[in-house]
Amino acid sequence: MPQFSRCLLALPLTCIAALLSACGSSSDSSSDTVQAAAPLATAATILQLDDGTLPADDAQQFALPSFHMAPLLLDAPADAAAGDAAPTTVHTQTVPSGFRRLDSRRLTVDALRQVQANRSLSADTDTSSATPLATATTVATYTPAQIRAAYGLPTLPTSYTGLSATQAAQLGAGQTIYIVDAQHNPNVAAELSAFNTKFGLPACTTKTIASNASLPLATASGTGCELAIVYSTSTGGMTSTAPAYDAGWATEIALDVQWAHATAPLARIVLIEANSASYDNLLGGVRLANNMGPGIVSMSFGGSESSGTSAADSVFSGANMTYLAATGDSGAGVAWPSVSAKVLAVGGTTLTYSGGTRSEVVWSSTGGGVSQYVATPAYQSTVVPGMGTATRRTVADVAFNADPNSGQYVAVIASGSSTVKWTSVGGTSLSTPQWAGLIAIANALRAVNGKAALAAPHAALYTNVATVAGTYASTFADITKGSHGTCAACGGETGYDQATGLGTPNASALLSTLSGLTVQTAPVVTAATISGKAGTALSFTASVTASNAVTYALTGAPSGMGISSAGVVSWAAPVAGTYSVTVTAKDSVNGLSGQGVYSVVIAAAGSSSTTNTKTSSTPPVITATALTGVVGKALSGTVGIKISNSGTVNISITGAPLGMMFAASGMNVVVSWATPVAGSYQLKVTATDSTGASASAVIPVTISKR
Repeated sequence: MPQFSRCLLALPLTCIAALLSACGSSSDSSSDTVQAAAPLATAATILQLDDGTLPADDAQQFALPSFHMAPLLLDAPADAAAGDAAPTTVHTQTVPSGFRRLDSRRLTVDALRQVQANRSLSADTDTSSATPLATATTVATYTPAQIRAAYGLPTLPTSYTGLSATQAAQLGAGQTIYIVDAQHNPNVAAELSAFNTKFGLPACTTKTIASNASLPLATASGTGCELAIVYSTSTGGMTSTAPAYDAGWATEIALDVQWAHATAPLARIVLIEANSASYDNLLGGVRLANNMGPGIVSMSFGGSESSGTSAADSVFSGANMTYLAATGDSGAGVAWPSVSAKVLAVGGTTLTYSGGTRSEVVWSSTGGGVSQYVATPAYQSTVVPGMGTATRRTVADVAFNADPNSGQYVAVIASGSSTVKWTSVGGTSLSTPQWAGLIAIANALRAVNGKAALAAPHAALYTNVATVAGTYASTFADITKGSHGTCAACGGETGYDQATGLGTPNASALLSTLSGLTVQTAPVVTAATISGKAGTALSFTASVTASNAVTYALTGAPSGMGISSAGVVSWAAPVAGTYSVTVTAKDSVNGLSGQGVYSVVIAAAGSSSTTNTKTSSTPPVITATALTGVVGKALSGTVGIKISNSGTVNISITGAPLGMMFAASGMNVVVSWATPVAGSYQLKVTATDSTGASASAVIPVTISKR
């Protein structure tokens, strides 16, 4: 009798991981002449679904917005029309002496008004001709046209009607940018309108999304900008109740929306306002974005990482979703969520630009550093220039202008006022929505070229771009000067550095590269926990997603354990204990490797099960309908799992025909069969939650002839 391995896969909440066959080889291609049903797999398929819930202490941590505002109110900028060239002179303005002791971190117009009411302010001698950043008393502020010119973004047209598909794509048409922030800004639409009018940007139509609207959303417009504002719940739903106003978060919302739009003027913007800045509520905003459909999630906030924050990584795994987060504005250090290996971490620079010449140094307050907990991702390999051997996940990944003293215009309407005030804002929260806009444009251009969205862009940026010398030099400005702390790795360096990552974009070349490349990715090995008993042969198949055939290696394995060329790990005579075994999969074509750690728990012979047998008042609910299909035509379906408590749920599936595959997607099991064989089958699905409560259901599968 042949031995069939037991397949076990631990998968995150919103990630569609590698499809796992029903513990056997794929079935032969079927045809009209097929008469017999496909043979059944002889072992259960085991899946572990994870709802991405943070530990209680982490869930109640609070993040902070990552912006700085220069301590002054700006003169109103000159009006610009659509297609106007960038002003040749950068506006500079002296900080009033009464404001010079103010901390720019999360400074607001409300705070400036309060200080102004309490003090008699006077300005120093005019220093408007001084070089930007020459002294702390002078602030330089850039318009959208100047930023576009400095970074090489496509020139804005004189009219936004009648554009070709490629011209519209260069402005982000058809893409969605989700801005996730906390609290409420009641004036965001009015602020954006003032910003657009002042700088000749296309107006955004305000769209209402009902709190009970069916999701996902319809595809974004391919011809015009839309702005929608929704309020999220911690579970990823919508509510009609607006969060409370907060001046700091309102400023963050204003700059995020305005500069995402300035970068990708025809992209749809969905502002998601969470009820509070707790990690739990902000993750609810990201969950809602995942539910709304493919797009780019911009998170201009950060807080402390911990050993538990990686539990939320599954939330950053949505299909065709890109996640970006600010690295922080307090100098060298790591912030969550940017430290997640699934999130593009955006750092900051100080920009100097004057009519064609761009130079940058590390912004002294940008975040960045080495995680205490997150393992080194495959894309941060030694072949990346300047990367060296990373001990753990290192941020930033990329950068953009972020210094409030080389700031960018933001229109702000303070609480209780209808008057627009102009401010000079920076921070890595300014860098982040602009990179979100760049990714939106790249995805729009890829769609025109018939290519899939980038989704997680790390592999493209690190592997396809940074490791190719000529490509790297043309697509990124390598920031080699300045520092954000006193540590040995705090300065700008040739190639990668923790303050600015790979550098800042040369947008024209970068977008051209990203729009056409086929991304070379490293294999992804999905970690899992494997259970067995001493003396009873153990066998499981490593879960690997790869573009090409892979070779396997096993490290940290106990004596007698090995891995086959097919990725089957076996141990003939297990010994009681707990073991951490690392499976390495190496792509046979591009040479990239990925690793995953399997925790192998072997109970003593004769011992009782260690499964938590605490009963739950409400067992899991399995929802599915009968599956029907025809021979040779790909079959797919979904089994939904609902649990009354947060945590994980183990799924066992028996009765599957060979070739049928299963994968976790959130709290669902996706069923697929590429080449169905005629016959009738019954899938028995058993779901067991973390309390030990379980439920079962039988799902009929009928495959008819053509």
